[in-house]
Amino acid sequence: MTEKKQGILNYGLTVMTVSHILTHVFSGIHTAIFGLLRDEFNLTLQQLGIIAAIPPLIDAIIAIPAGLITDKIGSRKMLLLSFAFAAAGAILAGFATGPVMLVAAICLIYINTTIYHPAAYSYTTRIFSKGNRSKALGLHGAGGTLGHAMGPLAVSILVGLLAWQWRQVYLALAAPMIIGVIMVLRLKEEEQAKPDTQTPDEPGDSQKLLTPNMIMFLIYSALRSMGGSMIGTFLVIYLQDTRSMTIAAAGLISSATTLTGLIAAPIGGVIAARIGDKRWLETSLLAAFITLGLSFNSPNNTLFTLLYVTYGFFGTLGMAARSSIMATLSPRRQRGLGYSLFFLPGSIVGAIAPIIAGTLAQSLGYTTIFNLALAINFVALAVLKFAVKIE
Repeated sequence: MTEKKQGILNYGLTVMTVSHILTHVFSGIHTAIFGLLRDEFNLTLQQLGIIAAIPPLIDAIIAIPAGLITDKIGSRKMLLLSFAFAAAGAILAGFATGPVMLVAAICLIYINTTIYHPAAYSYTTRIFSKGNRSKALGLHGAGGTLGHAMGPLAVSILVGLLAWQWRQVYLALAAPMIIGVIMVLRLKEEEQAKPDTQTPDEPGDSQKLLTPNMIMFLIYSALRSMGGSMIGTFLVIYLQDTRSMTIAAAGLISSATTLTGLIAAPIGGVIAARIGDKRWLETSLLAAFITLGLSFNSPNNTLFTLLYVTYGFFGTLGMAARSSIMATLSPRRQRGLGYSLFFLPGSIVGAIAPIIAGTLAQSLGYTTIFNLALAINFVALAVLKFAVKIE
C-alpha cells in the first residue's frame, strides 16, 4: 500500500487521532455524574456499580463480531457506524427520564467504542511500518486520552461551574460527531487482501492469532483492566464523599489525570520505539502503580492530586507500547479481530469489576476497593514481565 511510505503525520493518522477524541468524549460522563445520579434516582453505590457494569457487558458480547466484520468490510465503514452509535447514545442520554433509559444510552455509546477500536487500530498499524508503529500509536493514543478527559472536564465546567443540567452536557457534545463523519468520508479505505494475496506480516509479527503469548497478554490486560475499572468507576464520587471535594474539583482532577496523556502518549511511543515495547511498558507501569499506591494513602488533598495525576501520566506512557505489542502478537490479515480480542478483557472485566467494587464500597468503604485494585495491578505487571515473551 502506498500510504505505508508516508511520514508519521499523514491524513490517515490525523483522521484516526481526531476520531479517537470524538469516540471517547462521552465515555467518562456517567461516572463523573454518579453523585447527581445517586441523588436524582435515589441509587445506592451497589446500584451505581451495576449501571457502570452493564455497558461493558454489551461490549463483550459484540467485540468479536466487530473485529470479524472490520477485517471483512474495512475500517472506513466501521468508523462511520461507530459515529452513528455515538450520536444516538448521546441524544438518548440527553432525554433520559430514568436509570434504565440512561443505561440504554450508555450502552449505545459503549458500542460505539467497541466498533471503533478494531477499525482504528488495525488501520493505523497497517499504514505504518513496524519501526514507526509505536510512534503513530502514541499520537493516536493522545487523541483517545483527550477524548476521555473531555467528558469529566465538561461535567466540571458545564455542570460544576455553569450550572448546566447533566442531560445538556450529552446533547452539547453530540454535535461534534459531524466533524468525524466528514473526515472519515474523505478517508481512503485500505485495501482488503484476498485469501490468496495476503500481504506478508512484518518481520517479528505473529503468524498465528491465539498463541500462548497472546493468551498471557490477554490475561495481563484483563487484570490491568480490573484494577483500572475498580478505581476509575468510583474516583469522582470518592473525592466528593471522602475528600470533601466539589463535583467541579473532582471532575477536574479526573480530567487532568487523563489529559496528561496528551504529552505522555506521544513521548511513550517514541521511547518504546527506541528501547522496546515490552521493556518500556513494564517500566512505566511500575512507576504508575507506585505513585497510585502513594496517592490513596496521602491524607493531604494537594499531595493526593499531584500523585494521582502523576499516576495517570506514567500509566499513559505505556499506552503505545501496549497497543504495539498487540499488533506484534497478531497476524496483519487478522488485526481487526486481534484488536477486538485486545479490548475484550476490558469489556468482560468492566462488567464485573464495578459490581464488585460497588458492593465492597457499600459495606467496607472506598479504601478497601482501592487497595484491592492496587494489588491486582501489581499481579498484572508480574504476568506481563514473566509470562509474555516478545521477540
